[in-house]
Amino acid sequence: MSASASDCAHLIAAAFADYNAEFRVITRRAPWRFDARDSKGSQRDAVERIELYARLVSQTIAQLRLKLGERALDRSLWAEIRTEFAALIERLPDAEFTKTFFSSITRRLYGTVGVAPEIEFVATDLDPLGKINTTVGTNTYLNHGSLLLLFEDVLGDIRFHSAWRDFDRSVAHVASEVTSHLRQINERRAALKVEIIRPVFYQVARAYIVGRILGRDFLVPLVIALKNTDGGVLVDAVMLAEGDVSIVFSFTKSYFHVDLDRVGEAVLFLKSMMPRKPVSELFTVLGRAKQGKTERYRELMRHLEHTQDQFVHAAGERGLVMVCFTLPSFDVVFKIIRDRFPYPKSVLREEVKAKYQLVFKHDRAGRLVDAQEFKQLRFRKALFAPELLEELRTETAATVHEEGDDLIFDHMYIERRMTPLNLYLRSATEAAAESAALDYGQCIRDLAYTNIFAGDLLLKNFGVTRHGRVIFYDYDELCQITDCRFRDIPEASNPEDEMRGEAWFYVADNDVFPETFINFLAFSDAQRAAFMRVHREILTAAFWRGVQERLAEGEVLEVLPYHPHRVRVASSL
Repeated sequence: MSASASDCAHLIAAAFADYNAEFRVITRRAPWRFDARDSKGSQRDAVERIELYARLVSQTIAQLRLKLGERALDRSLWAEIRTEFAALIERLPDAEFTKTFFSSITRRLYGTVGVAPEIEFVATDLDPLGKINTTVGTNTYLNHGSLLLLFEDVLGDIRFHSAWRDFDRSVAHVASEVTSHLRQINERRAALKVEIIRPVFYQVARAYIVGRILGRDFLVPLVIALKNTDGGVLVDAVMLAEGDVSIVFSFTKSYFHVDLDRVGEAVLFLKSMMPRKPVSELFTVLGRAKQGKTERYRELMRHLEHTQDQFVHAAGERGLVMVCFTLPSFDVVFKIIRDRFPYPKSVLREEVKAKYQLVFKHDRAGRLVDAQEFKQLRFRKALFAPELLEELRTETAATVHEEGDDLIFDHMYIERRMTPLNLYLRSATEAAAESAALDYGQCIRDLAYTNIFAGDLLLKNFGVTRHGRVIFYDYDELCQITDCRFRDIPEASNPEDEMRGEAWFYVADNDVFPETFINFLAFSDAQRAAFMRVHREILTAAFWRGVQERLAEGEVLEVLPYHPHRVRVASSL
């Protein structure tokens, strides 16, 4: 090993340590934000923490360029650095994430296309949880015959500067919810103990106690949501079904702030509660977005080794801005920006990317899919169905290049696959379709409360998750509602104006007329009636101007990830 290789390996390891330390400094503000009910501060912390990784990678590359000079792109030297680095971090916690940091540096430095195993860490067959032989720090509470006493101990160990509003009532609420759930799932065996991850999980204005209930040969997830009010802290909801817990840890939610010594241990624990949740999404929702990307890439590569599927067009109508395709047996969608956007689209390519970046940093409120941005990916052409391959050649030539038997993707987004809402409504039962129509309206409301206007409200731009939640996923028309001007349609001065095919009044680029929204909603009569019964007000400019005023006054309009019946139960506290 040359001295410079060893020096560089230590420099990169130290840079990651700096990143991790700063990440945890920001994360540790969360309990203070909760106590102070400082939701805006929590949102600023979330953005600062997201931006931290790219900033540290850029700083480290600048240091390495200065240190190495003409040898900055010496591949043989970097092969030595990689070997030295692997030995240096072998015994560190979360070593796989440390390797991801290293790979981010070399990929950026070299502009790597596909993978370069000699200068990065790309083992696609690696199980990120396979080498973990320790467990996340938990507190264990034994059931000595009384769930009331058990959960009195659980909640009693959670300490804030704020006092409890009604501690005994919160304890009784948790015990009652657990008893009801065990009865509902016909679990007659006693809960023997409860294991709680020691650090509290925080997300915007809520705190969450995360753990599991264990009995003889059974496990029930346990997530307790806490709210800090004028009168003190109370239990806001109790989630015990895997589906409810999965929504809290959804790919549509902002990342948790939880101060963990070893992230992999926490992922292993959470996986026991949500076995269907991909490991990549668990890393991501804990704030380790880059590791989440690494694991998603590994999941995809492993899957490709064991399937005969080809990439095909994604279900739904052809997009004007994106080419969307999928692998039928793999639960994600791949999105490539087209070279040209036909009329009526007037957005520019860089504007589309900026909107995806806005969503990445914004409070997604459980209604915006987390789209992961990938660059310089390589796939075999044989994996693509002929009609898809032809569209990529003709519509995305600026982004997708052929190199021998391979396709090189300069840029793409990967996100979880959902059923397009328009297709879902055609095949769903009457009750499920009505529920989706109502949740579509709630989705628009929830986005508005977080200062997001979807822009294009066509049903094809929304998807339905396996939990039946409606999510917005087409961002090229998305904007902040504080940048819009919501107007009522002026009264026509004469019958001729009303008969015109175009507006008889001036319309600025940022003008929005909510009365016209209903024209875009291809609902059946029954679905439209249900939508109008519950959400009629979102078709009025007054609703949108009211939300604008509340946001302008600095109010944080929180959207909760709880199942509705849980919110109503907890509201009685």
